[in-house]
Amino acid sequence: MSSACVPTHPEPLSPARAGAPTPRSTTRADRPPHPATPPRHGFPPDGADLSASVAVFLIALPLSLGIALATGAPLQAGLVAAAVGGLVAGRLGGCPLQVSGPAAGLTVVTADLIHRYGWRTTCGITVLAGLAQLGLGCLRVARTALAVSPAVVHGMLAGIGITIAVAQLHIVLGGSPQSSVLANIRALPAQLAHLHPAAVSMSALTLGLLLGWPRIPGRPGELLRRVPAALVAVAGATATASLTGLTLPRVDLPSWSSHALAGLPEGPVLGITAAVLTTTLVCSVQSLLGAVAVDKLVAGRPGPQSRIGRSDLDRELLGQGAANIVSGALGGLPVAGVAVRSSANVRSGAVSRNSTMLHGVLVVVAALLMVPVLDLIPLASLAALVMAVGIQMVSLHHIRTVTRHREVLVYAVTTLGVVLLGVLEGVVLGVAVAVGLALHRLTRTRITHEEKGGVHHVHVTGQLTFLAVPRLSRALHLVPQGADAVVELDGSFMDHAAYESLQDWRKAHTAQGGSAELTGCRVGVRSAEYGHRPEHGHRPEYDRGPEYGHRSEPGSRAVHRRDPEPGMGRGPGPWLGGSADAGHELARGISAFQRDTAPLVREELARLAREGQRPSQLFLTCADSRLVTSMITSSGPGDLFVVRNVGNLVPLPGEESGDDSVAAAIEYAVDVLKVRSITVCGHSGCGAMQALLTAGSGAGTTPLGRWLRHGRPSLARLADDGRPWVRLAGRAPADKVEQLCLTNVVQQLEHLRAHDSVARALAADAVELHGMYFHVGEAQAYLLGRSEGDEEGEVFEGVPGAEELHSPA
Repeated sequence: MSSACVPTHPEPLSPARAGAPTPRSTTRADRPPHPATPPRHGFPPDGADLSASVAVFLIALPLSLGIALATGAPLQAGLVAAAVGGLVAGRLGGCPLQVSGPAAGLTVVTADLIHRYGWRTTCGITVLAGLAQLGLGCLRVARTALAVSPAVVHGMLAGIGITIAVAQLHIVLGGSPQSSVLANIRALPAQLAHLHPAAVSMSALTLGLLLGWPRIPGRPGELLRRVPAALVAVAGATATASLTGLTLPRVDLPSWSSHALAGLPEGPVLGITAAVLTTTLVCSVQSLLGAVAVDKLVAGRPGPQSRIGRSDLDRELLGQGAANIVSGALGGLPVAGVAVRSSANVRSGAVSRNSTMLHGVLVVVAALLMVPVLDLIPLASLAALVMAVGIQMVSLHHIRTVTRHREVLVYAVTTLGVVLLGVLEGVVLGVAVAVGLALHRLTRTRITHEEKGGVHHVHVTGQLTFLAVPRLSRALHLVPQGADAVVELDGSFMDHAAYESLQDWRKAHTAQGGSAELTGCRVGVRSAEYGHRPEHGHRPEYDRGPEYGHRSEPGSRAVHRRDPEPGMGRGPGPWLGGSADAGHELARGISAFQRDTAPLVREELARLAREGQRPSQLFLTCADSRLVTSMITSSGPGDLFVVRNVGNLVPLPGEESGDDSVAAAIEYAVDVLKVRSITVCGHSGCGAMQALLTAGSGAGTTPLGRWLRHGRPSLARLADDGRPWVRLAGRAPADKVEQLCLTNVVQQLEHLRAHDSVARALAADAVELHGMYFHVGEAQAYLLGRSEGDEEGEVFEGVPGAEELHSPA
């Protein structure tokens, strides 16, 4: 439905009812929900935390031993790191549900350090890396660390995964790994010629259980899958080896009294410094990326457990630093956030950091009391488990992603650098290639000129900088004097030199009787002079006018045309009087979506197409074109079920006179989609409310007039002097139109309650009603609060920005 909301000339409020706001009071049942309840951290722990900690422990125990085996460290070191990661990082870190411990991503780094400097010096390097993390956390640079190209990070993990898999393959076959990937590859033919049947059989059994356990079908499979596949694989191989009496190397945990602690680092200063930097880099990046991934998992999880606050990345860095200091001092492996354990923790229903800490306690208990059982585990089984983890680190999804973003070169160079040279060297190479690729894209600009139907099109693809100004000038001067021209800016940046060149040409061209239309096919063109950065999906161009000297509002177009000849009309062009066909700009926008946005959202839309829509919110608002619901609510595909009409009206049941569209949408949202929240959103400057004030209670004879009769109860509510007025917190409504806009939201919420489906859902406590008001000129949202009594009326309170919100903790 087209918008009927237009700029109005409102009637000022009477002095008697436009006074300063009175103290707030609330009773309405349609108040927005309370802020999320902070997860509790005390004991006794929540039942969900207890069950999640057991699930994580069952995964962590075999993986910790396997990673220690892969690094060549004492096997107890893996248990020490797992316990410290759970207790120290779990208690002090900024991501409550992230589980830390010995990580596969650190295997190559740690193995190289042990080979070069020995175990005790490696522990000392771990302590120094922890101190470096504490320093970075105090400097609050955690967010800066995430600026590393994802292609570099994924390439680093893929290189580490390849190195792990090749090394562990030797143990799977019954041999011992060499010191480098190339040496392991060269030794592989000889190893294949001298297979150890018992080791190969136990490795095959481990891999078979690891891959097959999650794929057991039916109801039994759903129950069995609750036991982690890693535990089943290692336990199955251990039980089989013990029952059959196979002779093969097994775990050998020496007495804790002989466990080696950290020593002072011994070696060349530059070598030790590089080792500390490498360990700090890998630990920090893996932990911070893990924290961000956990936030996404928690946000997508329904129920009260999703109320956990977002991660504090600087605190997470401090917690990881403290854990590495303790782990290194106690003779443990380096500690980082572990994706497998963290995702298991979230999916098992953990609601606080207690689950992470309890998993650490269980590891301590196992390390002290389960040594005889752990000594039965075949080393080949642990090697097969770690080899599978290494293979999974080479993610096909990541390869497809970097290919789609044209960063496969960065990914490949980083991966090969890590495999052939080492982690730090590979990351440095990857960053260098990423920077070079970015500079290449910045300077690579394609400018073309063509004539279509008498209109000259100059198409600029890429970043428009001073380096491209000579070619831009040549293309612009191909446009004849007095001709119609369209300049298409298909990029995201334009510096001052390019801006001035375009401005000078446009002034000269229009002065000679020509027309110039500037359009942008992507999210926007940023001018270095004005520093305006458009939000995604909006295209600020240049303001119309002869001086061309300032930025327009997002969404405005730049068109400078000749005045029409006397008596000639101006056709309804796609822009403000543009010369192209009416649908040209719409088609161009759709084309830009298909090229730029569709590849990014196709996977998510495909998932929604398979699974169907499951919105949690019904959002009923006005048809006004200035209300972009996805922008205001920061929502994406599948989040909101949106109903729009003129004036955000909810007709009472039975009063739609044959048009039950709104009632049908409400019934479908509540009874079929099972939405948990319904929001009625009004806005400032609503033309429908202005029309109501102008027409009063007179009968409408046009379709618009007949529709607006559903707003008459709001007029009556406004005119009722015995009823307190709805108001904004902190200020009085600007005029009578704004007062009616606010009153209308409250009235339509009452209409909602009269619908049978909503009434049933409210009685069952299955849905909440919310009121919202959006001030277009201020770009400020207000939510309707509850009042303790009706004597003061309902109050809309402003929603603060993210920087003003307090942490739930």
